Amino acid sequence: MFQAQTKREPNANQAQTEREPEAKGNPNMVEILSSDPRVYLAAERTFLAWIRTGLAMMGFGFVVARFGLFLEEMHSAQPGLPFKSYGMSFWFGTAMVLMGVAINVFSMWDHFRMVHEMNSGTLDLNRPSKLGVSVATIMALSGIAVAVYLISIK
Repeated sequence: MFQAQTKREPNANQAQTEREPEAKGNPNMVEILSSDPRVYLAAERTFLAWIRTGLAMMGFGFVVARFGLFLEEMHSAQPGLPFKSYGMSFWFGTAMVLMGVAINVFSMWDHFRMVHEMNSGTLDLNRPSKLGVSVATIMALSGIAVAVYLISIK
C-alpha cells in the first residue's frame, strides 16, 4: 500500500549549478541578480528596516533628553517633592539622537554600495553586515555605560 520513497542524492554537477554564485566578480551573478527583482526588493526592505531603527533611536533619544525637563516641571508644580537633578538625561538623549542620525546616513551609504555591487556583479555575500555589527557594539557599550551610571547615582 505505502511505498518507501528513496531520496536521490544530487550529483556534483547538479549541486554546483543549483547553488548561488559565490565568487566575487562572477559574470553570471550580474545576470542572476538583475533578472530577479526580489533581490533588489530585499535590499530595499533591509534599507527601510535600518531607517526605522534610526528613527526609533532618534525618537527615544528625544524622550530621554526631555525627561529631565519633565522632572523639573513636576518639581516646580509641587515644590514639596524631593528633586535631585542629574542632568545626564539631556546628554544621553542627545547622543541617542546623533546615533540615530548616523545610522540613517550609514544605512543610505550601505544601500547605495550594495545596489552598485549588485549591478556590477561584485557583491560579496559571505561577509557580516558592518553596520549591524557596529550598531550592536555601540548599543551594548551604551547600555553598559548607562547601567554603570545608574548604579553610581544610587
